[in-house]
Amino acid sequence: MVNRIVTGAHFGLRDWLVQRVTAVVMAIYAVVIVVYLLMQPSFGYDTWAELFSGNVMRTFSMLFLLSLFYHAWIGVRDIVMDYVKPASIRLLIHVLVILALVLYTIWSVQILWGL
Repeated sequence: MVNRIVTGAHFGLRDWLVQRVTAVVMAIYAVVIVVYLLMQPSFGYDTWAELFSGNVMRTFSMLFLLSLFYHAWIGVRDIVMDYVKPASIRLLIHVLVILALVLYTIWSVQILWGL
């Protein structure tokens, strides 16, 4: 049996790029929210209800949350792979994190779209 060594010039490049893209999506979302709130004369439930009444903001919010969850998955996965050595514990942590992120995604859809 040959032991494959996972190294090379492009190993991890996709994850690095995805981290940057998701960070840009989250930054744009944060700027849009801050600008919108600064332009409002008052803060309150009505301001938030008006902001999220349209499908564009709900879709953009869902994109933000999916970016956040994927960004978090890559970060947590890399930290666990680097610092948790026993494979069984690493697998358990990965499964728990994936389960939590899937549940957060379902919950986000329920909140944003009222399903």
